[in-house]
Amino acid sequence: MKQLFRTYGLVIRFILTFLIVYVVLIFGYKFYLQMSTGEVYYPDYITKLVADQSAILLNDFGYNATVFPHPNEASIKLFLNDKYVARVIEGCNAVSVIILFLSFIIAFSGKLKTTIIFGLVGGVLIYVVNLFRIAILAIGFYHFPEYEKVLHGVVFPAIIYGMVFLLWIVWVNRFSKVSEHAKKV
Repeated sequence: MKQLFRTYGLVIRFILTFLIVYVVLIFGYKFYLQMSTGEVYYPDYITKLVADQSAILLNDFGYNATVFPHPNEASIKLFLNDKYVARVIEGCNAVSVIILFLSFIIAFSGKLKTTIIFGLVGGVLIYVVNLFRIAILAIGFYHFPEYEKVLHGVVFPAIIYGMVFLLWIVWVNRFSKVSEHAKKV
């Protein structure tokens, strides 16, 4: 058993660290969601912020974008040129993707300062790309509603998760302790 831990200690440490960080962040986020119920911002502050900023971006693209709270569910209705095109729900705000990203880089941590900076920069980059994802998705729904399932279910998740994967690759190869160890060998 001791030999097993010596052989696979780094893998076990990565998995345990990842799971602990992920669970702590997810529970923290779920607590935030529970505490934000019935607040001024509906459905929650971050989702409302994402919907509002996506509308601003769409307006900058030359569309007349407006958002309104959905009367029957916890979501924000997004309109382009007075046409309802999409709803922005809690799952659209990229927080869960950022939590996944942060859990990975912490599990493959590097120097503390580098880990914090990369985590912040990566989180902001994911957030911004998500805003563009929602805006472009809304434009796609507006002009090509027949492709809604393929755009929402395949193309745009591939973009956001593909970007997270590329950030992970950069992290592991350039900044993590695994990268530092590989340079010494």
